[in-house]
Amino acid sequence: MTPPSDTGKAKVAIVIPVFNELPYTINCLESLKQSGVRDSQILIVNNGSTDGTAEFLAGRSKILAIHNSENRGCGFAWNQGAKASSSVWTVVMNNDVLVTPGWLEGLVGFAEEEGFDVVSPAMCEGELDYDFSTYTAKFIRTMHSAKRRGVASGVCFMVHRQVFNSIGLFDDDPKLGGYEDDEFFRRARRFRFRLATTGRAFIHHFGSVTQKSIKAARKMPKKELGNREEYRCKTGQTWIKRKITQVRTGVRGVWWKKTELWRFGRTLHEKRFGGRWKFF
Repeated sequence: MTPPSDTGKAKVAIVIPVFNELPYTINCLESLKQSGVRDSQILIVNNGSTDGTAEFLAGRSKILAIHNSENRGCGFAWNQGAKASSSVWTVVMNNDVLVTPGWLEGLVGFAEEEGFDVVSPAMCEGELDYDFSTYTAKFIRTMHSAKRRGVASGVCFMVHRQVFNSIGLFDDDPKLGGYEDDEFFRRARRFRFRLATTGRAFIHHFGSVTQKSIKAARKMPKKELGNREEYRCKTGQTWIKRKITQVRTGVRGVWWKKTELWRFGRTLHEKRFGGRWKFF
């Protein structure tokens, strides 16, 4: 990784949209600090938080904080962060994520050595009831060569500047809430950009913390944030196209899971619930 600078032209910028859930934001930032990421590389978009997030960020003056008076949605926040950065690579990540040293070098090294444009790390979701640092080091040693082509995760993904320059930024239509990442990945693939998930980097994701917070604020805990039917219409997903995609995705997912378990004994997407590992 190119050494970061305070000029706004570091090789990698980290964009984190937040809506309340300050304890998760603090833990995320601490893990970034421990991994060697400087505050000057971080852009936090505060989407109208009311839990002391703004006051906390005021004490971290080197972090670029963008404050919205109301929650403008994930796509809007991602765009604010991407526009505020001039970095070669932009990492977009949730605030309920933890990283360990080497995760960013792993993402950048994999992308640049193997020629990918949008890259996500491997991850475990759910309960953090395991030794994260020790497990991560062992995981990366084991899964260093593992990759899944054509897919990335909205939880954490790194985008090369040329992708934004070619296809534009994220769709910030508020009706697309929860589908902004999928729409962007579809568009990137359509323009022949290469997506992948790599075993060279590993993160922990607690899971849907911000979405739950937004739903709670809107008093709609069981309702989807976005309009699924409108999203399908907007992206041309007819019934037959959806079925074909579901079959292909299902077959590919089973293949990845079985081959990764056979080769490595782990998978690039894992979950931890009730003291047990689940592989996907």
